[in-house]
Amino acid sequence: MEDIVFRSIRSNGTATALVWLCCTAAGAGLVGCSDSSDTEDADAAGGASAAAQERTADEDLLTGTEKIDVGGQSVNVSCSGSPAAGRPVVVLLSGGGDDLTKLAGIQKTLSAGDRVCSYDRLGQGASDKPAGPQTIESTGKVLTGVIEQVAGDRPVVLAGHSLGGLISARYAPDHTDRVKGLVLMDATSPTQNADLAREIPDSATGPAVELREQTLAILGGKGPEKLTVTDGEVRSAGDIPVEVIRHGKEYLATVPEYGQGLERAWLGGQRKWLALSERSELSTAENSEHYIYADEPEVAVRAIRKVADQAAQD
Repeated sequence: MEDIVFRSIRSNGTATALVWLCCTAAGAGLVGCSDSSDTEDADAAGGASAAAQERTADEDLLTGTEKIDVGGQSVNVSCSGSPAAGRPVVVLLSGGGDDLTKLAGIQKTLSAGDRVCSYDRLGQGASDKPAGPQTIESTGKVLTGVIEQVAGDRPVVLAGHSLGGLISARYAPDHTDRVKGLVLMDATSPTQNADLAREIPDSATGPAVELREQTLAILGGKGPEKLTVTDGEVRSAGDIPVEVIRHGKEYLATVPEYGQGLERAWLGGQRKWLALSERSELSTAENSEHYIYADEPEVAVRAIRKVADQAAQD
């Protein structure tokens, strides 16, 4: 689990991150002209024109870190790399309480071959605070606004960690016209509220009680994002490629008395996300705790590149 609860738990020397229990160059090809027919000349000219338009549009896409306006609020965005012909733009979503700087390492690595962007949700990092309570639907509207400005007309692959994974997974089924792949890195369970209430019952005592209460409060909209996260069924996003990666080091097991149950519930949550697609796969980052992209960045990069490759071929 990330952020607020994460810091509280770590300071008490118990679980190092119940993290979202707590929060959570290819370029356009040149078109050759042939003298064989007027039709071929026209087709070539049309292709060149389309390629030129695409290059012009790409030149207008932001590079670096800057704030953009989305629905009247300022959203901090970072983009690296050049759009590659026929490939999706990768959009990274951090966990609750984190900002886009946490993802800078894998963004830099991925941008060697693709355009990659990250952003601070409202209430995160350098973005505005939310004007009021947020829901998965309202935070999804901000994501749509970001995608429109950083990806142009290109499809996207969403790669989310913890709460960012849950948001990505909830968003994709309603936006299959744009979202062509998902990578979920230890994503918050789709039934996190029920999982937590079941594994740490009202009769519990000790550090687990504080963990449960803080986590449920954040899931109820008391965190900086003011985002209420409710449980729900996993809806299908069709047959897009989906990589679900779970942690391999059982850090939740360090919670006295209730740790093993929390680990089982977390694994169950990862398996539930497989219902997102007919092409979902579950893997384990054997040497990682919750922050898979930091503990084993090569695992995260490999999965994202795999999904981007598959999306480009579809």
